[in-house]
Amino acid sequence: MKAMILAAGFGTRLWPLTIERTKPAIPFLNRPLIAYTIDYLKQYGITDIIINLHHEPESVQEQIGDGSEYGVKIHYSLEEPEILGTSGALDKVRDLLQDETFILVNGKIITNLDLGAALQTHRSKNAIATLVLKENPKREKFSQILVDEQGYYQGFGGFPPTADHQPPTTDHPLMFVGIHILEPRIFEYIPRGVFSDSIRDVYPAAMQAGEKIATHIGTGDWYELSTLARYLEISLDFMRQEGLQFTADEGCQIDATAQVRHSVLWRNVQIEAGAQISQCVLGDGVRIPANTTFERKVIVRAELAQNDEIPEKAARGEVIGENYVVPIS
Repeated sequence: MKAMILAAGFGTRLWPLTIERTKPAIPFLNRPLIAYTIDYLKQYGITDIIINLHHEPESVQEQIGDGSEYGVKIHYSLEEPEILGTSGALDKVRDLLQDETFILVNGKIITNLDLGAALQTHRSKNAIATLVLKENPKREKFSQILVDEQGYYQGFGGFPPTADHQPPTTDHPLMFVGIHILEPRIFEYIPRGVFSDSIRDVYPAAMQAGEKIATHIGTGDWYELSTLARYLEISLDFMRQEGLQFTADEGCQIDATAQVRHSVLWRNVQIEAGAQISQCVLGDGVRIPANTTFERKVIVRAELAQNDEIPEKAARGEVIGENYVVPIS
């Protein structure tokens, strides 16, 4: 079985961490985020993997290479000059996915949901596609998935109402976890050579033609790192599990009189005497001057931010000395 990892996105809500790298290439506990998806697929014997690229493609290629370090074989699909969307990405490599059931997975997630159980559901439903879901008991801001009594997908709804605006119930809204199981005949509904989205374009066309799209409700852990706040909170959650106060990648230097708590340090960070850092993410090469204090901030070198266009959805920051500092809301 083959899989495709979606890694072409711009990661605008993670800016400035996505300056010079695509979202799945950002470090998470000193490993590229996409490495967790590769490991997840490998657990289920999936070692033939396609990765699509567009924004800062070298950031993935340089870290993952041909996949041999991870025990897999990687084929890269470079989308240029324009990004192609989830189904447009499949169209570009349809000749590699025509033979059997395959997996499409978002490259910005970490999960241990049982993919084997989802495959069993997919086969039992005889569906052209199966979307892997999980319950959203906290009613986080993820679109609700509408499912009929037989467990077939009906569409996306709005965000779930908060607990304050919802009558007491044991039923939880369902959310999509970014994993699709697909049959090759899905290509009958994917237009050729244009941008197309699975949810908005392809699945509605398939359903209108009488195809069934199933759902599988998984249980287990699932993390989606798409905002600065989520990146920090999930990093801290993993650190707490391992008893760590902070993580520091190679080349970091921390003065003995500095205090670093609940923070993520990328490569070659320098923290000088008397500095205090709490709940921060410090990008490559950042220097924190002596006796300065930062709390709940993302900090990158100012020269990077000043040479990069700020995306519309990105949080705004300010230049402080040689650093660009963005508050984490």
